[in-house]
Amino acid sequence: MPQSLSNILVHLIFSTKDRQPWLGKDVREKAHAFLAGAVRQCECEAYRVGGVADHVHLAVRLSRTLSIANLVKETKTASSKWLKTQDAKLTGFSWQQGYGVFSVGMSQKDTLLQYIDNQEEHHRTHSFQDEYRAFLKQYGIDYDERYVWD
Repeated sequence: MPQSLSNILVHLIFSTKDRQPWLGKDVREKAHAFLAGAVRQCECEAYRVGGVADHVHLAVRLSRTLSIANLVKETKTASSKWLKTQDAKLTGFSWQQGYGVFSVGMSQKDTLLQYIDNQEEHHRTHSFQDEYRAFLKQYGIDYDERYVWD
C-alpha cells in the first residue's frame, strides 16, 4: 500500500494545576479557541474544545504522524504561555502534568461533541474528579488515586 491513512478520534481531558478555576467565563471561550488552534498547529483536527473553569475536553482527530504525548505537550505548552499573557491574574497559570485520553469510534463522534458542549450543565451536579474517575472506570483503566491528581 503506497499511502498511509488514518482516522483516529480521541477524547482528551486535562485540568488546571490543582483544579484551580483559572478559566473563568471571561477567558474560557478564547482559551478554547486557542487550544483548537494549537491542535491544528500539530496537524490534527480539533472537532470540539470545551470545558469549565478547572478543566478542558477536546475531541481530536489525530495526525497519523504525531504521538498523543507530543500533541498534549505542544498544546499545553502553547496554551499555557498564551494564557499567561492574557491577564495579570493569569501569570501563575499552569495545567496539571497528566492527562486522560480515550479512543472514540467515529460512530460516537456526535455523542462526544454533545457531551463536550454540555459541560457547564454536566458540572452543576458532577465534580471533575467524579467525572474523570467514571471515564477511567468506563475504559477499564487501573489507577492509583495518589497519582491521578496534581
